Amino acid sequence: MMDALTNLTNGLMSAFSFEMLLVCFIGVFIGQVTGVLPGIGPTGAMAILLPLTFGMDPGAGLIMLAGIYYGSMYGGAITSILVNLPGEAASLVTTLDGYKMARKGRAGAALSIAAIGSWVAGTLSIVGLMFFAPILANAALAFGPPEFFALALFGLIVLSNLTGGSFGRSFLMVIIGLMLSTIGIDLVTGDDRLTFGVLELSSGIDLVPVVMGLFGLAEIFSVALAPYQSSNLIKVKLKDMYPSKKESKRSIWPILRGTFVGFPMGLLPGPAGFMSTLISYKLEKKLSRHPDEFGKGAIEGVAGPESANNAASTSAMIPFLALGFPFSPPTALLLGGLLVHGISPGPMFISQHSDLFWLVVASMYIGNVMLLGLNIPLVGVFASLTRVPVKILMPIITGIMFIGAYSVNNSIFDLWIMFIFGIVGFIMKYCNFEPAPIVVGLVLGTLLEEGLRQGLMMTEGNFLQFFDRPITATLLSISILIVIWAVFRKAIPLKKTTTNNEQEDDINRKTS
Repeated sequence: MMDALTNLTNGLMSAFSFEMLLVCFIGVFIGQVTGVLPGIGPTGAMAILLPLTFGMDPGAGLIMLAGIYYGSMYGGAITSILVNLPGEAASLVTTLDGYKMARKGRAGAALSIAAIGSWVAGTLSIVGLMFFAPILANAALAFGPPEFFALALFGLIVLSNLTGGSFGRSFLMVIIGLMLSTIGIDLVTGDDRLTFGVLELSSGIDLVPVVMGLFGLAEIFSVALAPYQSSNLIKVKLKDMYPSKKESKRSIWPILRGTFVGFPMGLLPGPAGFMSTLISYKLEKKLSRHPDEFGKGAIEGVAGPESANNAASTSAMIPFLALGFPFSPPTALLLGGLLVHGISPGPMFISQHSDLFWLVVASMYIGNVMLLGLNIPLVGVFASLTRVPVKILMPIITGIMFIGAYSVNNSIFDLWIMFIFGIVGFIMKYCNFEPAPIVVGLVLGTLLEEGLRQGLMMTEGNFLQFFDRPITATLLSISILIVIWAVFRKAIPLKKTTTNNEQEDDINRKTS
């Protein structure tokens, strides 16, 4: 306890430097704007602005990207409440009651409760991050190559369903990501793999242009071809921003319950923010003394989901920093930002880069206070951003992306990689394929291969000896069970359908 407080104090002292305060403010401000603008989302914004962090100190770069991540969670509530248009998926539930409150003249109260709930949830979740991340990292220090292989395999199988879609489609994307991770020179034999005579591919495919293409450029193509329409805003005056005593009282327990719903959800792979808002909304409706008000302007329908959303986004940093596993698309981009600086999050991250870890934790405290200050007085300014024409916004963003992609290695080849994956990402989006599992496969592929090859060297080629190690055996067994269950679950409806068809054929034969 005392060590954590001492480390946090040191982190706060570093975070209060002018440079760190500036990048923290820039990050949360951009995140706020991103959350307001429909279509871009935190993942797209982080992909677009990732190159800006290349020339920064690793701590400053991570603080800015993290600020964009949790700042966008705040901003998404503004247009959900004022325009009935969620800035990102996790804010969808807020529209159910938030917009109804705005139509009744209580937009200010809804926005204030959303901001306060987000701040409370974010702050409490940062406390959880302080204590759980080091514990998880210390437990993972006992891992050897077989454990890392089993952990990577477990991560690939579980994270293949990162966005909650079809398991089969997502796992196919993971396989593609694994194939991409093998491109380049084999570190053991020195042979080129899948380079097809292209010299630039000998060093492998850089994560940054792939991510910028799949998320950023693909999103720009989508918005440019089907631009969103600006809506009439419900204007809110500063004097109307304060909730009534009754609304404040009804919001206290939903905010706390939303925090404790969202925090464990962020520790799980998948669309944690969106799922936590749904669970929180259903929970509040079930516990409410006025369930008939839900969907008509219940303050609990805003307070609970918004708190759950921000708690989940903060707790998602725990498996990312402690294990190196990005359990959400935004944390996958945070991983890319660290890898650019030669820093790999994982079991050794907190011990080897403790100053960086506590700096990030301290900056998240400060960022949450900044967001609370930005949300209440400037809500009208942020909401008016929805009126910015796409023809002005998209060229600026595109220019930033191409400059950023080129600056990674000063290579035209990286621009082609980004452009190709931008087209691929756009086609995938059109065909309802999620690009996030590709990034998971690309990131974890190297860990999987190295763990397997080194583990086989340790066991002299006997893979069955992996099961003699308790942690490895447990992770491998769980992975196998997950795959069997996914296949079995798909086979049951098919079997029932086949049986029904056979019965119909028998009836038809008997009738004829």
